[in-house]
Amino acid sequence: MRWLSDPLLIVEGLTMRFGGLIAVRDLSFSVGRGDITALIGPNGAGKTTVFNCITGFYKPTSGLMALSTDGAVDADAVAALTASSGRYLLREDTPDADGLFLLERMPDFEITQKAHVARTFQNIRLFPGMTVLENLIVAQHNPLMRASGWSLRGLIGAASYREAEQAAVARATSWLDRIGLLSRADDAAGALPYGDQRRLEIARAMCTNPVLLCLDEPAAGLNPRETAALNGLLRSIRDEHATSILLIEHDMSVVMEISDHVIVIEYGLKISDGTPDSVRNDPKVIAAYLGVEDNEVRRAEAEVGL
Repeated sequence: MRWLSDPLLIVEGLTMRFGGLIAVRDLSFSVGRGDITALIGPNGAGKTTVFNCITGFYKPTSGLMALSTDGAVDADAVAALTASSGRYLLREDTPDADGLFLLERMPDFEITQKAHVARTFQNIRLFPGMTVLENLIVAQHNPLMRASGWSLRGLIGAASYREAEQAAVARATSWLDRIGLLSRADDAAGALPYGDQRRLEIARAMCTNPVLLCLDEPAAGLNPRETAALNGLLRSIRDEHATSILLIEHDMSVVMEISDHVIVIEYGLKISDGTPDSVRNDPKVIAAYLGVEDNEVRRAEAEVGL
């Protein structure tokens, strides 16, 4: 249970209000380093709102989201950081450490650039007019711009920029090979079949070298063969790239097959948190998915043959 012994991300008391609507209420959970963590729940439970808070698209009404890219999140370090007004980077005196970040204090672009959090969306957001290869190169915009001296060295073709450009192409090509799309590198991304676009979007996110990859319904619209390929890809990302994965998914076969840790929310509240087996057998989870009260679970199970 790495989410207890070695957490990469700790979320405490997360609340998100939209006027009089409370989409997420006092939500707390952790994501283990090297785990695949699933955030599940019925439609409208607040799952995407949680993602939007973690990745900086929304600023939460209250709560703490602490991510450490340099060892487990330390409670004392978090307390010291929260006591310092306006700061979000703890280990500023350690040049080689990204340190401990409070995501709720960071703008979205710095969550990607400094805290190394990447995400995909429920609706695919590739650049359809660009080639497949260009979609992966554009994901490496930040290191390429730094290597170009913010354009000058790129304009004169400096050696440092050429090396960075070659490295970006090599990384993009490697990922295309991994997802079986190398032969279509020069095709327009919008011309790919739906399942290939899903995998390309994940590969694009991985080109940013994330420590946490947030996937919003990656299996949506996939057929069984494509779903099996996706499961293998996500396992390899976890095992070979030291990348933790947090995913929202409605396909319970995917969740139960690949997840190390499952968190269930309903109406913005956490109702279960544990291993896939423990969550699957939790009466509150069964009630939430069947749309019945807890005391009616046994009768509902009998009716549907569970």
